[in-house]
Amino acid sequence: MIDDPPLLTIRRRFARPDPALVDALRGVQTGFVVDGMDGSGALHHRIKPIDPALAGFVGVAVTCDCGPADNLALFAALDIAGPGDVLVCATNAYEGTAVVGDLMAGMARNKGVVALVTDGLVRDQIGLRQVGLPVFAAGVTPNSPARQGPGAAGLPIVVGGVSVASGDVLVGDLDGVVVIPRERLAAVVERLVVIREKEAALDAAVRGGLTMSDFARRILDSDRVRSVD
Repeated sequence: MIDDPPLLTIRRRFARPDPALVDALRGVQTGFVVDGMDGSGALHHRIKPIDPALAGFVGVAVTCDCGPADNLALFAALDIAGPGDVLVCATNAYEGTAVVGDLMAGMARNKGVVALVTDGLVRDQIGLRQVGLPVFAAGVTPNSPARQGPGAAGLPIVVGGVSVASGDVLVGDLDGVVVIPRERLAAVVERLVVIREKEAALDAAVRGGLTMSDFARRILDSDRVRSVD
């Protein structure tokens, strides 16, 4: 290259979802959300809450792409973020250093951010628990990152095998994190009404002694099953 690349590329303005639709997801478990998107949308299974007691959240994504061993772009995302947002940090799954620690998490909490999600590693577990912000990551290491860039904030990224754009909605719990594209949010919320009703009915049936679901029984009793004994 003739010219040095910029340290940061930042997109500050992006479309945000209807707050009422985001609120409709509160208390909904990630498995139901995945069902509302035909069985997909969850980040890689390694991305889990650092503190299981701080697992539940719903919020709007503000993205950043830090790359390996650097977190300058995360500061840019923090500058964009506001109350109810989720910082989503791509590191290309780098495992040599952490991308965030308790001080950054504390600053995020002070801005009203509701969670931080990364495909990389974090540090300062004791401090993170004291901060009280849900943090989802692929693991923990004491190694610290540089702050040199280049990086980007506010632009689409890929985290845990899933594309995430600023303005998408993330839901997290003990099972992991699910991404709902903003343009699919209304349809997912609408489907969740039926999903929750069906799950509640089936849960009641199981508690009442049910030993086999109706759909599985129909298949087991049909001519599509061959017995060989």
